[in-house]
Amino acid sequence: MKWVLWAFVLLAGFLILIALIGWLLPKEHTVAREARFHQPPDAVWKAITDVDAMPAWRAGLKSVKHLPDQNGLPCWEETTDSGVLPLATVVSQPPMKLVVRIADPKLPFGGTWTYEITPVASGSNLRIREDGEVYNPIFRFLSRFVFGYSGTIDTYLKSLAKKFGEQPPARS
Repeated sequence: MKWVLWAFVLLAGFLILIALIGWLLPKEHTVAREARFHQPPDAVWKAITDVDAMPAWRAGLKSVKHLPDQNGLPCWEETTDSGVLPLATVVSQPPMKLVVRIADPKLPFGGTWTYEITPVASGSNLRIREDGEVYNPIFRFLSRFVFGYSGTIDTYLKSLAKKFGEQPPARS
C-alpha cells in the first residue's frame, strides 16, 4: 500500500512541477516558417483561402463549416482530431497577405496566423507567422516542450507541398 501512496505523491509532484514551469513560461510566443513552392502566388492564395477544399489536402483536418462573416470577411470552423476550432479572417489582401485569428476566447490558447506570399523566380515563397498565446500553464508547458510551437505550421506546409505534388519543405 505504501508504494501506491509514493506513486501518487510522485505523480502529483510531477504535475505540480509541470504547472510551475508552465506558469514561468511567457504566455505569448511567435514562430515563423517558410516554404518555396513551384506555384504562382495566385495558386498558393487559392489553396490557403479555399476552406471548402482544405479537408482534402490538410493532414488532420476532418471538416470545415462556414460561419457568418465578420466585417465582410470569411469565418469558419475547423474540426480536427483535436477538436473544433473557430477561425476568423482579419486581413485579406489577395494574393499577398492573409491574417486569420482564433475566434473563441474560451479556448486555452489563441492568436493569429499571418500568411505572406512573395513571388520568386521559380514560383512563390510562403511565410507563415504564428503570434500565439497559451493561457493554461500546463498546456503552455506541453506546447513548448512536447508539441513545439511550430508543429502545426510544419504540418500545414508539408500538407500544402503534398497538395501541389512537391517535396515537403525543409524546416527553416
